[in-house]
Order: sequence, then C-alpha cells, then structure tokens
Amino acid sequence: MTLLIIIIILALLFDFINGFHDAANSIATIVSTKVLTPFQAVLWAALFNFVAFFIAKFVIQDFGIANTVSKTVFEQFITLPIIFSGIVAAILWNLATWWFGIPSSSSHTLIGGFAGAALMATRNIDSIHWGGNKGVIMIAIFIFLAPIIGMIIAPILSIAIQNIAKKANPHRANHWFKRLQLVSSALFSIGHGMNDSQKVMGIISVALIAYNLTNPGSLPAFMQLTEFEQIISTEHFDWIPLACFTAIALGTMSGGWKIVKTMGSRITKVTPFEGVVAETAGAITLYLTEILKIPVSTTHTITGAIIGAGATKRLSAVRWGVTKNLLVAWLLTIPVSATVAAAVYWLIGQRF
Repeated sequence: MTLLIIIIILALLFDFINGFHDAANSIATIVSTKVLTPFQAVLWAALFNFVAFFIAKFVIQDFGIANTVSKTVFEQFITLPIIFSGIVAAILWNLATWWFGIPSSSSHTLIGGFAGAALMATRNIDSIHWGGNKGVIMIAIFIFLAPIIGMIIAPILSIAIQNIAKKANPHRANHWFKRLQLVSSALFSIGHGMNDSQKVMGIISVALIAYNLTNPGSLPAFMQLTEFEQIISTEHFDWIPLACFTAIALGTMSGGWKIVKTMGSRITKVTPFEGVVAETAGAITLYLTEILKIPVSTTHTITGAIIGAGATKRLSAVRWGVTKNLLVAWLLTIPVSATVAAAVYWLIGQRF
C-alpha cells in the first residue's frame, strides 16, 4: 500500500515536472514575439491545459493515449517496483534535460523508463508490447514522424495564409497575427494537456490495476480499479484524470525558461505570423495523434512545426546546428531512460 501511494505521488510529481519542462512548447513563440509576457503566457497555457480535461472527458469521451501507455508492458508482467523504477528514471531524465535547456520528450522518457524496468525485472523481451499500431516500436517511430508531420503542415499553412493575406497592410496584418497567436497557442495547449496528462493517467491506472489484482478488496472503494475502461465508464474514477490535468497545469504555470529560450529563438527567429503557423501546425499534429491514440512528444511536434515555419522563408533561417543537437537528444531519450530505469530497479526495485 505504501509503495502504491509513493508511485501515485511520484507520477503526479512527474506530471508537474512535465508541465514546466514542456511549458516552452506552447508559450515559446508567444513570448518571443512579445504577444504576452512570460507570466501571462504560462497562465494562458495552464488554463487550456486544464480545459483539455473537459474536452477529453465530455467531448471526446475517451482517454485512448492513457490506455496505450498503460499497456506498454503486458499486464501479467507488471509490478509496482517496475512502475516505481520507470517513474524515477523519467523524473531524473526530465530534470537533467530541463537543467541543460534541452527540449526532450517527456512521453518517450516515460515509455523508455517503464520498458527498461520491465526488461530488468523479467529478463524477458516478450514482457514489452512491441508491435501493433500502439506498441513501443510505433511510439518510437513517431519520434521522427511527429516533427515531420508538423514540418510538412507548417509550410502548407504558411503558403495558404500568405495567399489569403497577400493584399493586407503589413502593419495591420502583423497586429492581427499577434491576436491570432492567442488562439493558436490555446489550441496547442489543449493538445499538450490531452496528450501529456494522459500518459500519467496510464501509469497511475496500471499501478492501481496491478495492486488490486494482487491484493483484491484491500483498497478503499474510490481506488478499486481493475480495468482501464472503468475510468471512462464511471465517475468514481474522475479523480485520476482530474489530478493529472491539474498537476500538468500547475507545472506549466511554474514555467521552464531555459527551454523557452531554445524553442523561441535559438531554432529560428519567430515572427507573429510564423508563431501562428507553428502553433496551429503543432496543434493539428497533436489532434491527429490523439485520434490514433499514439502518445507523441509535444516537444518534437512543435519543434518540427517551428522548423517548417522558418524554412518557408528560406532554409538558412533555421539554425540546423541547434536542430541536430536536439535530434541527438531525442534519439537518446528512450535508451537512456530505459538504462536508468533498469539501474534503479537493480538498485532499489528488488528490495520492495
């Protein structure tokens, strides 16, 4: 019981860290173009992170990404020490990349940590859900696909908007693009909330399922979760998504200024027009992956969209050296997180 409570607390802590680590994703362009102050921007993003809960719960009526994450490791192999080790590894990697200002993927560090701990515990590669359209391999493929999709959508939007506004007064158009950035930033923040909060929902849910299967009837009624689908089918478990969406919103409010600098100015100089294009392209990508129920990196998505928006002007507008460094960090995320989680399980997990 104690370990279960620790896991839930750590999962919500990870969600909070995810919020300030990924705050840059939805506010970097709106801050760099001076549409909002940093404080106003994080409040704006946090508000729509939380609005995402109501959209997922009452409009979409599904938490498909959470379900995908909860099945990273097959149910019969899941134990609380495995989940604990995976979360600890994910927190360590997120804090390390935040400290160095590297916009890495909170999604992939969680998946990598979960898988690495399971492999160390079971010594069985078949304990991991590798295949299918929601397996670890497909999630890893989207390390590349998510930014590429954003990179493709951004120039298409750029050309379309330029044609629509080609006769507009440049000063007046710039004024309207600044206003539109409020909308595009809100759209991306909703996608960020729906995507990233659900990952932690998946971890908490699978922890409760694992505990209840081995200790039936030992938890209070409000924690008696034995199937993921119960989260949707009954209001008894609204506390799980509500806690996760609240944690990420609070984390976003705390900011993440080192990564804001990287995202908002080091990749390419962003104008209000390019901010609208990048955020909208990123939001569309996130909504597509929500439909596919594949957890992706909001960091990768918005980075690809920013590159696509910048490259529309000219390829030299993108600082490709910075982009290359980001790609290296992305590729390292899953294997490093898996290795750290395996080490944590070896050192601590077996003692529980």
